[in-house]
Amino acid sequence: MHNPAPGQKVKGKRMKRKKKHPKLRLFFKILFLLILLAILTVVALFYFKYGNTLLKWQAEAKKMIKESSPDTFKTSEASFIYDSKGKVLAKLKGDQDSYYLDFDKIPPYVKQAFVITEDRDFYEHAGYDPKALVSAGVTLMRNKLRGEDATRGASTITQQLARNIFTDYLPYTDKSYSRKIKEIFVATEMEKKYTKDQILEFYINNVFFANGYYGIEAASRGYFSKSVSELSLAEIAFICSIPNRPQTYDPLEHFDNTVKRKNRILDQMLQQKIITAAEYSDAYYADIVMNPAKEIKNQNYMTTYAVSCATKALMQKQGFKFRYEFSSDADRKSYDAEYKDTYEECYKSLHTSGYNIYTSLNRRIQKKLQKAVNDQLAMFTEKKKGVYTLQGAATCINNETGKVVAIIGGRKQKSTNGYTINRGFQTYRQPGSCFKPLAVYAPALERGYTANSIVDDSYFKGGPHNSGNSYLGKIPLRTAVEKSKNVVAWRLFQEMTPSVGLSYVKKMNFSKIVDSDYVPAAALGGLTNGTSTVEMASGYATLANNGKFRDPTCIKKITDYDGNVVVNMNKLTKKRQVYKPEAAAAMTDILKGVLIRGTAAGKQLSNMACAGKTGTTNDKKDGWFCGYTPYYSTAVWVGYDSPKPLSNLYGSTYPLSIWYQFMQDLHNGMEYADFEYETDSSDGSSSGSTYSRNDFDPTNAPVETIDPSATKTEKEEIGDKPAKTIAPDKDTAGNQTKPDNGGQDTGDQGQTGAATSKPQTKPQKPSQDENYDDVGEETTLEDVDGAQ
Repeated sequence: MHNPAPGQKVKGKRMKRKKKHPKLRLFFKILFLLILLAILTVVALFYFKYGNTLLKWQAEAKKMIKESSPDTFKTSEASFIYDSKGKVLAKLKGDQDSYYLDFDKIPPYVKQAFVITEDRDFYEHAGYDPKALVSAGVTLMRNKLRGEDATRGASTITQQLARNIFTDYLPYTDKSYSRKIKEIFVATEMEKKYTKDQILEFYINNVFFANGYYGIEAASRGYFSKSVSELSLAEIAFICSIPNRPQTYDPLEHFDNTVKRKNRILDQMLQQKIITAAEYSDAYYADIVMNPAKEIKNQNYMTTYAVSCATKALMQKQGFKFRYEFSSDADRKSYDAEYKDTYEECYKSLHTSGYNIYTSLNRRIQKKLQKAVNDQLAMFTEKKKGVYTLQGAATCINNETGKVVAIIGGRKQKSTNGYTINRGFQTYRQPGSCFKPLAVYAPALERGYTANSIVDDSYFKGGPHNSGNSYLGKIPLRTAVEKSKNVVAWRLFQEMTPSVGLSYVKKMNFSKIVDSDYVPAAALGGLTNGTSTVEMASGYATLANNGKFRDPTCIKKITDYDGNVVVNMNKLTKKRQVYKPEAAAAMTDILKGVLIRGTAAGKQLSNMACAGKTGTTNDKKDGWFCGYTPYYSTAVWVGYDSPKPLSNLYGSTYPLSIWYQFMQDLHNGMEYADFEYETDSSDGSSSGSTYSRNDFDPTNAPVETIDPSATKTEKEEIGDKPAKTIAPDKDTAGNQTKPDNGGQDTGDQGQTGAATSKPQTKPQKPSQDENYDDVGEETTLEDVDGAQ
């Protein structure tokens, strides 16, 4: 066989390959044409279906921007918070008009920092960035396929400005693609009418810097008490870090996060040769020393709580679904991201939309509660950075309305320099034995146990220890609660399972329950993250309210500037039957004994029926007392911000003393009342209930428990039938009153007519220029002395 020469062989192969290439090229041409045809078909179908809608949105954007002017970007309407009497509690300032800076007055570093971090191609694009949109779309699709957080992005400075200004047309809570398209139309029209420098000027004067500050000048004065023209490069980079994510980079709460982002901005400025290496080094290692304005230093506990509640009310009104259970860590992470975004947007709206925010917060009650905290902790004078190290917090709820009327976030002191956290709702600590009635005993009372059921208070291997290592053996359940026996609570919790016990507090929206809490130790309040005084007060208010839970808030209603109701909280407040009325009644009767014979003996109120429970963590790092009357429920916490033991800290010491002083004072002169419960029948029993009036009598002989191994009881010396609180003589009690519910409020009555209709006369809003710097300061002892 003839073998071709090497050159011929190569040539033959080359010729053979050439024969294949035309077919391959033809295949790719056909494929390309098919893809192009498919794309054109999709575009045609999309336009056929949505073309009119897109033309409509474009026309709306053109009209909106045509009617705008530079003044559109220079004004904002302040919102006002009112107390239960309708008096101004705080002004949420809209300062764009007061501190607006023209383009040439804005320091160059500020402009450069925002462009390089928020929109590097700002001066090149036409309002939106196609490449960034495609990239964000791919990332969105990939994350969704992976089941991860579907993060959004690709918003230019112009788009951000559009949604910050035209909030009615581009609502914060609308996360749909239609809003994104509308946003692009508005941004494109803005680019046609205004110059790039004008748009950047508008943006820098309107962007949100947390804590109610909009615009660079307002933020500079708020955080450093000086004009932005006086800021150093380091301070400029620091303050320009905040708007990217105000919740995360709030310098008052997350200073370290803000510093880290400041350094990242400096890195970018150096890479782009905006600053020199020497300037970079000086700014990178410079110490940031904040000097907050007086309005921050004096942030009031009522105001900070009202702002939080109002923001959540707007979130709820606009359709956000609050969740407390998650299928996985990824599910929780996705929810947390959505929560933060929505909270930030509603928080912004709260400060600029001219709302009137009506609350249930009562200054008179607030002063009494603050005074009790101050008085009972006055002997602890140690401070760190000017703040008392031993702290207290408390929340009081009106049992009739379910709303918070007073909240204390810490001890009052005049020397505090800077923001003080509101421990009443922002701090979570282990609740100790105060958790037992909510997660153990009330659920057990629904499952056949009664106050006189015999339970076993004997130590067992692997179980908890009682306080003082005291064990009573076989005792009535009533005694176990009164003496706060850990062994009994542990046994009952295991019997019903942690899943069942914790399901009750989750129904009451305890927000920090996690998988690691489903263990027996949770029966004793040994929670991973803990709980707040607001959550605990609402839990005990549920016991007082026939077992029915109402989501705690201080918001009654929110109206717009013209008085139209935006939020009617009565319609939004969730109500849920958590405990059967019979169980709530039995639990209350048992907890009355805690103040007579139990761990809080001798602290029952002299003028009102009352019930409650002490709580102390094993290491004495947290002390609690949660108690209630027919009128009010109050939860008190005492401990160090940086947890450490205090030798004589028990629920029965400082927390109980605070509760007793406050509740005794609060109920002074009020009409006497005892607890009333709407059970299934008039005699306290029903076909499905195991309770009778005899079960509420502590002197009756104990009955056999469900647990067959616990059939004996040590005889307890309870003496004569315990004294009951005697109602004051109506002839000598003076002018007795009932709780003040803040007067009539048509917007809070759940009505569909007058509550939502526009008032005939426009309400007279406080002057925007009126000085409210002293409004909402934390109550001082001087304020309380002599108060009515």
